[in-house]
Parts: sequence; C-alpha cells; structure tokens
Amino acid sequence: MAKKTAQSKQNKQMITPKRSLTTETESMLNEQILMEGKSSAYYLSMASWCDTEGYVNSAQFLYKHSEEERQHMLKLFGYINDAGGHALQPEITDIRHTFNSLKEVFELILAHEIEVTKSINKIVDHCFGIKDFTTFNFLQWYVTEQREEETLARRAVELFDIIGEDGIGLWTIDQEIGKLENFAEESGPETSPDMQ
Repeated sequence: MAKKTAQSKQNKQMITPKRSLTTETESMLNEQILMEGKSSAYYLSMASWCDTEGYVNSAQFLYKHSEEERQHMLKLFGYINDAGGHALQPEITDIRHTFNSLKEVFELILAHEIEVTKSINKIVDHCFGIKDFTTFNFLQWYVTEQREEETLARRAVELFDIIGEDGIGLWTIDQEIGKLENFAEESGPETSPDMQ
C-alpha cells in the first residue's frame, strides 16, 4: 500500500510541473479574476435594468459585454492553472440592481473600466519588475482590450452630451449604443480572446 501511495505521489509530481508563477503574481491575478467576475455580474445587472426600462439596445450591448467579461475571467483561470497556480472562483457580492438613469449606467461603466485598466497596469508593472516576461506578455492582450473597453464607454457617455436626453434623445441614444460594437471594430484592432 505504501509503495502504491509513493508511486501515486511520484506520478502526480511528474504530471504537475513546478509552478512558474510567484505567489504574489498568482494573488494579483486572482484579484483580477475577482474584478473581471464583478464586471460580468455588474454588466448583467445593468443589462437587466435596461431591459426593464425599455432600453433594448443598451440591454443587448450589456448582456454581450457581461459574457465578454466572463470570458476575460476564464482566460485568467486558464493561465493561472497552466502556470502551476490555483485560480480561485471569486465571491461576488454588493451588485447594484437599480439605477437612476441610462446615463448613470454608462458613467458607472466608464469609471469601472478605468479602475480595471489601473489594476491591469499594476499587474503588468509588477511582472516587468520581477522579470516575469511570460505573464507580462500574456497581459498585453488585456492592455489592448482595456483601451477598447474605455473607448467604448467614453463614446457611450459622449452620446448623452452630443444627442441630449430630451424628446426622442434617450431613444436615439439607445439606438446608437446598439451600434457601438461597429464603432469599436472600425476604430481598433481585433481583440477577441483566444480561448483555445
């Protein structure tokens, strides 16, 4: 029995190579998983609110972005686990379910995306500092993605100033928000996550 247990341990050691992430980097990446998970939950809640308020295009835009944020989280899961770490399912609480206006929704999104960018930049800076160039390189996708996310959020907020909310303004803004994906595709490089 002892021989079988020792052989099992030996097999596990051969299958699980030594970790290539520092514990500090792993912790920072797990914090980013929490942030991406919160983004997904937050956008899902916003999408549902938009749906109930009749902002159909904004709702669809946010449902799609909720799923994209989930994919960003899963990409981090794969990277951490492949590098010998342990990705942790985040506990997500304190998600708002009601909002004062459509404009508030997109102002909150912009503020949130700026915080996500700061978080990504902090991890990138850390990785560069400790010469973890593999993780540094992996995170370049997120750096590019955050530029697109911020640009979309800024464009959405600008629509309220350009069009105005009076009369058919909110209806028109909702229509334009539905077209923002086309704006992103035309103005930036393709940044779809490679989940393979």
